[in-house]
Amino acid sequence: MAHQHDHHHSHSHDNHSHQGHSHGSHHHPKPGNYGSAFVIAIGLNTAFVVIEFVYGFIANSTALMADAGHNLSDVLGLLLAWIATILGRKEPSVRYTYGLRSTSILAALANATFLLVACGAIAWEAIQRFSQPPMVSGMLMMEIAAVGIVINGLSAWLFVKGSKGDLNIRGAYLHMLADALVSLGVVAAGVAIMFTNWFWLDPVISLVIVLVIVIGTWGLLRESIRLALSAVPKHINLPEVEIYLRQCPGVSDIHDLHIWGLSTTETALTVHLVMPNGYPGDIFIDEIVLTLKERFSVEHSTLQIELGTTSHVCTLHPKR
Repeated sequence: MAHQHDHHHSHSHDNHSHQGHSHGSHHHPKPGNYGSAFVIAIGLNTAFVVIEFVYGFIANSTALMADAGHNLSDVLGLLLAWIATILGRKEPSVRYTYGLRSTSILAALANATFLLVACGAIAWEAIQRFSQPPMVSGMLMMEIAAVGIVINGLSAWLFVKGSKGDLNIRGAYLHMLADALVSLGVVAAGVAIMFTNWFWLDPVISLVIVLVIVIGTWGLLRESIRLALSAVPKHINLPEVEIYLRQCPGVSDIHDLHIWGLSTTETALTVHLVMPNGYPGDIFIDEIVLTLKERFSVEHSTLQIELGTTSHVCTLHPKR
């Protein structure tokens, strides 16, 4: 009887936590707020890719053509990130009971992967150019790359606010920031080539660019892989959550505590609370849910109450 009651409660509580979850979206940037930012950034960067590639070919500069290729991967990355923010707003369905929030995790992962693949292509082309550096127009390099700094700098600025709270938006922001740095490097190489005719500077600056991008992307790749594998999000301290739950009045033990990222901004938690004195009432549960949300940034909590009259072992734990 108690077990049925707990299950019923767990279900009704889940509704409550879902309401709390929607309410909690005020703490994070709403995906929809970035629609215009994505449109502007994608439009500007697509136009720039075409211009940069054409002039890179004319100037015979791998640094410019490599930067254009890198920018193209960024346009694809931005499209992915934008699609993910739109899908993340879709309501839960019979098939996808959490909605499509986790597409933002996949987009962050794909973004990081795109960047690293682009880096590999740039590095390969640059290394091949070392043996016989071709003639490069330093002036043309400098002028086109200067335009790149403005476009990429503006695009990065559009995403700077959201980059702190959302891994997916951070991926878009890092892309644009990396591109601005790349363009700055190309300007420097163009100036140096104009005054020295050291054409080998073109592939050298390409490799420096690659190194900067790889260092910046590594953290994004690592964090998005963790979220894709349902790891505890970086901002959550699992031992602290466990201590808090064990200290709740009437709780003698807890087990099956799981915390994972529903998306790049939202976290879910499930736990079994052993309470020998029985179910403590909805207000008690609501208080725990609120504390988990406000203190630990867990938007969606599901708690199961047990009396402790039977032994429960998490099915995910290895059999002894």
